[in-house]
Amino acid sequence: MISSPHKLAVEELTVAFGHGRRARTVLRGVSTGVRAGQTLGLVGESGSGKSTIAKAIVGVHPARAGRILLDGEDLTGLRRRELGAVRRRVQLVSQDPYASLNPCMTAGEAIAEAVDPVRADARKHAVTVERWLETVALDGSAAGRYPHEFSGGQRQRIAVARALAVGPEVLVADEITSALDASVQAEVLNLLEELRRSLTLTMVFISHDLAVVRHVSDEVAVLCQGELVEQGPVRDVYRSPRHPYTRRLLASVPTFDKKEEAA
Repeated sequence: MISSPHKLAVEELTVAFGHGRRARTVLRGVSTGVRAGQTLGLVGESGSGKSTIAKAIVGVHPARAGRILLDGEDLTGLRRRELGAVRRRVQLVSQDPYASLNPCMTAGEAIAEAVDPVRADARKHAVTVERWLETVALDGSAAGRYPHEFSGGQRQRIAVARALAVGPEVLVADEITSALDASVQAEVLNLLEELRRSLTLTMVFISHDLAVVRHVSDEVAVLCQGELVEQGPVRDVYRSPRHPYTRRLLASVPTFDKKEEAA
C-alpha cells in the first residue's frame, strides 16, 4: 500500500495502442487524482485522451507505463482474478447506454446481473432491482421493459442504476450527458449529484462541456493531446486559468460568465 491523499489516482500514466512503428501514444505521463467523496472533472476536446483514462482506470486499456492507485493499491500489477474484485469497486458508465445495455435483457435482468453475476435472476432480486430503479427516479414497473422501450435519458438512468447496484466506491462517468437534450441533461446531472452525496461516492466526471463540469465537480483536470496541462479547484481554474489551452476552452463557452465565477 502507498500513502496517498487521493481515493483514486493515476501517476505518470502512459497508454499506447499498437506496437513498434505503428504504436500511437494516446496518454503521456498523466498524473491526477480525486479525493474520497469528491468529483474530479476531466475536460478536453475530442481526441484529448479523456475516455482513454476512463477505460484505463477500469482495466479495459492496459497502461504502457505508470500506475493506477485505488486507496494506495497499485491496480496495474494485479492478476486478472484480483482485478475482477477491484472492478466492482470502480464502475464505468459510458456515453452510449443503448450500446452498453444488452438489448435482449430487461432493465430488471441487467440490474440483477450486476447484483449477482452468477445468478442474474430478476425475480429473485426483485426488491433490490425495484429499489435501484426508484433510486434513479424510475418506476419499479420499468424492470420488465427492454432498452428499446426507454428514452435516451431513461436508458442512461438504468445504466447508472446497474453500475450503482454493484456497490462501487468510485463511479467513472464518461460523457454520459452528451447525447441528451438540455432539460434531460440537467435532470441526470442533478441526480448524479444527489447520488454522490447520499451514497458517499467518489466520482470522475468526463466531459467536453466545461459548463457541465463546473456544475458537478470539485476539481477539474484539463487534457490536451494526451497530456495534463492544468488541474486545480474548479473555482480557481475557471476564474484564473493558467494554461493558454484552458483559456481557449473557456473562451469558447458562450454561457461562461467570468463575473459569476468571481462572485
